[in-house]
Amino acid sequence: MEVTEFGKIKRAKPKHRAEVSMQTGFPSPATHYLERTIDLSEVLVKNKEATFFVRIGGSAWEDLGILKNDVLIIDRSLEFVRGKIALVVKDGAFEVMKFPTPQEKEKMNSDAFELWGVITYVIHSL
Repeated sequence: MEVTEFGKIKRAKPKHRAEVSMQTGFPSPATHYLERTIDLSEVLVKNKEATFFVRIGGSAWEDLGILKNDVLIIDRSLEFVRGKIALVVKDGAFEVMKFPTPQEKEKMNSDAFELWGVITYVIHSL
């Protein structure tokens, strides 16, 4: 037996034609209504480089609406202003704090804290 060619077996290249459906069977009437999936990072994160996710392990901040096992989305680029909640470092430990009122600020003079980031969203499990 004489061999004239040798090498790998080549698969046939698929022939793609524009505007030709490759599906089999009855076409779905919903194909015109397809939408992209929701990417929560795209919706909830404004500044990717400065955003972090933190899972809460305790129930110390239930009065702020933050429960055990909630996920906090924290943006370190935002300013801590009235009405916002932030993650701060106080006495070497992380704490969640609501922006203090002027009366609370007077009491806090001795209690210094370092702003770690402003909480933009809290994700609860149902």
